[in-house]
Amino acid sequence: MQTVKEVSNLTGISVRTLHYYDEIGLLKPSVLSEAGYRLYDDKALETLQQILFFRELDLPLKQIKLILENPALDKDQLLNSQKRLLELKKVRLERIIASIDEILRGDNKMDFGVFSKAEIEQMYHDIENNMTDEQKELFVKEYGSIEAFRNHFLDNASSEEAQKNFAKVVEWYGDKESAKNAASNPDNAKIVEAYGKRLDQVTKKLAARAGMDVNTLEVKEIVGEMDFVSKQLYQMEDVTAFMLDMAEQYVNNTEMQKRLDAVYGEGSTLFIGQALQNFYKTKK
Repeated sequence: MQTVKEVSNLTGISVRTLHYYDEIGLLKPSVLSEAGYRLYDDKALETLQQILFFRELDLPLKQIKLILENPALDKDQLLNSQKRLLELKKVRLERIIASIDEILRGDNKMDFGVFSKAEIEQMYHDIENNMTDEQKELFVKEYGSIEAFRNHFLDNASSEEAQKNFAKVVEWYGDKESAKNAASNPDNAKIVEAYGKRLDQVTKKLAARAGMDVNTLEVKEIVGEMDFVSKQLYQMEDVTAFMLDMAEQYVNNTEMQKRLDAVYGEGSTLFIGQALQNFYKTKK
């Protein structure tokens, strides 16, 4: 067992912060001594380590608490996801530093472009390499052959509209390299499927609150959970731009509302869009 002071010295977290984590129920001491002092065992320190990882990703404390309280939490899967997000953050910071170095040298070549023809062809190559046999069969059924699908993909990807969409994807991921990595290195299919199911569950939970004030803590906590799951599913360091774009469609696209309302309930799509807008505009 370790005291608050010892945990503080070990982790660099202030005693005051550890007291606050206890007050909000994020990290409770393992036991209290006879004198009333907080004591922490190895399991508590492991939980604190998880909290610190999430803080590195700028997640709010309330959201971290919801994640850690999830009974379906798979720690190994969670650690792998955290590692992936931190790696993306590292790559992005390294690119920013490199760009600053270029500016300081007077060689400002910051890359704000979208994808070139060669990059699009490489993306297709990576996508095809990661296709399952079932996916390939679906594309053959739809287009006649994989080669026909390839031509369709490359033709559409070169269009002005597709380039605008690519620009959005780059914005969502923060830079071109991260966006290309996401296409080239998709996560394990089972992990993606698990997060996809989890996102659907959270969406249903939010839809069930349709009609509530989007400013309530209950609604914000559910959107916060959606924020976390979306980051894991799409492997984005920050999903703010992505979610605001999606929210705009939910609020203004009547065809989408009709389709999704059939799944989540009458009026749920508009409500979800408004809840997302409120959460992310406040966050910004």
